[in-house]
Amino acid sequence: MKTFACFSVIAAAIFFCGCSGNNSSANTASAPAADTTTLTPVETKAPNSDYKPAFEGQTRVSGVKTTTPYKVEKIAENLGRPWAVVPMPDGRLLITEKSGYMEIHSADGALVKKITGFPKVEDAGQGGLLDVALDPDFAQNKTIYWSFSEKQGKGNLTSVAKGQLSADETTIQNPTVIFRATPALDSKLHFGSRLVFDKDGNLFVSAGERSILEGRKQAQWLNAGLGKVFKITKEGKPAPGNPFIGQKDAMPEIYAYGMRNPQSLDINPVTGQLWEAEFGPRGGDEVNIIEAGKNYGWPVITYGIEYDGRKVGDSIQQKEGLEQPVYYWDPVISPGGMVFYTGDGIPEWKNNLFIGGLSSMHIVRLVIENNKVVGEERLLEDKKERFRDITQSNGVLYAVTDGGNMYKISKQ
Repeated sequence: MKTFACFSVIAAAIFFCGCSGNNSSANTASAPAADTTTLTPVETKAPNSDYKPAFEGQTRVSGVKTTTPYKVEKIAENLGRPWAVVPMPDGRLLITEKSGYMEIHSADGALVKKITGFPKVEDAGQGGLLDVALDPDFAQNKTIYWSFSEKQGKGNLTSVAKGQLSADETTIQNPTVIFRATPALDSKLHFGSRLVFDKDGNLFVSAGERSILEGRKQAQWLNAGLGKVFKITKEGKPAPGNPFIGQKDAMPEIYAYGMRNPQSLDINPVTGQLWEAEFGPRGGDEVNIIEAGKNYGWPVITYGIEYDGRKVGDSIQQKEGLEQPVYYWDPVISPGGMVFYTGDGIPEWKNNLFIGGLSSMHIVRLVIENNKVVGEERLLEDKKERFRDITQSNGVLYAVTDGGNMYKISKQ
C-alpha cells in the first residue's frame, strides 16, 4: 500500500518465530548463529495443479527468518469491517470501513475521529468503501481520494472519488466521483481495488474483473475497465503518456491489463516501479511488476484452476506477449493490501515487501533482489486472522484484519 519512499539497498533477509508472535532474541557471541537465510520453503501443502513455474524462484523460494527482536501489539479492536489503513502526515492512521465511513486513530490505536459524508456504497459481498489515498499535498489541501463500489443501473462498478476533510475532521466536503471502471455488472465480487500516487502526482487505480464470466473475458478488452490498472490525474483524466491514448476502441485511462482481482499496489522504493498482487482462482495468486501497456494474461494464462477443479481456458501458463508473474502461490494466500518497508526500525526488513494474507491468515514477507523474490517468511500466523491491509509509519508496520483488529509491529 501507500508509503513514503526511501531509496536504499535491500538488507539481508531473515524470518519470525516465537509462539507469542514476537521473534526470539539474537544469538549470543558464544553460540554460532544458524543460517536463517536459506531455510526450507514456508509452503508445505501440495499444490492444486501440476503446473511448472516458468523460471527458478517463481514460487516456493527458500524460507527466511527475522533475527531482529520485535514486538506485536493489538492496539485496536471492534473496528467493524476495516478495508484499508494509511498513515497521515502527523503519524495518525486513517482507516476505511466497508459500510461507508472512515476513522482516524492515533499511532497507539485510540479512536480520534469518525468521518462521514461519503457517497452511498454497495457494501454487499466484497463491495463497500474500499481503499483511500491522501493527496500528495494533503497537508495544504486536505484532499482525500477513495475507491468504492457504486450502484449504477441494475449493476455496480468500482469508482474513485475525492473530497476535502473538514476543519474538525468529521466530514468529507464536496465529494465528487472522478472515475468509473465501466461497464457496470451485476456482481458482488472482484472490485479490486487499490490506490497509490506516483512521484508526479498521478494516481494508479486497480479494478477487478468482477468474477463472473461476462467480466472475466473483458479483462483482455481495451474498451472495458475490468481487470485493469489505470493511471489518472487528480481530476480523473488519463495521465499524460498513458500507453493507449489515441488508440481506437481503447480506454485512455488504462495503464496495463489482464488482471483478475488486484487488491495490492505499491511502488518499489529502489526502482520506482509499480508492483501489484492479485487473487488467482484455486492457486495462481500473483505478484507482478506493472509496466505501461503490458498484458498480464488473465484469463488466457494462469497458474490456478477453477474452484470446481476444472482447468481455466486452454490450461496454459505461458504465452508470447503475456507477462509472467514475478512470484506466485499455489495454494493461495488471498493477497490483501501490501507495502514496501522503507523504515529504519528493523534494518533487515529494508525494502522487503509485506502483504496481508486473507485465506492464509498471516502476513507475507518477501525479500527481493534485482526484481526477483529470494526469500519468504510468514508473520503473525499465531493470530489466526485475515489480514486485510498493511501499511507503515515511522519504521512501524500496522495491519488491520477482517476481524476488526489492528496490530502494531515494531522493534522490541
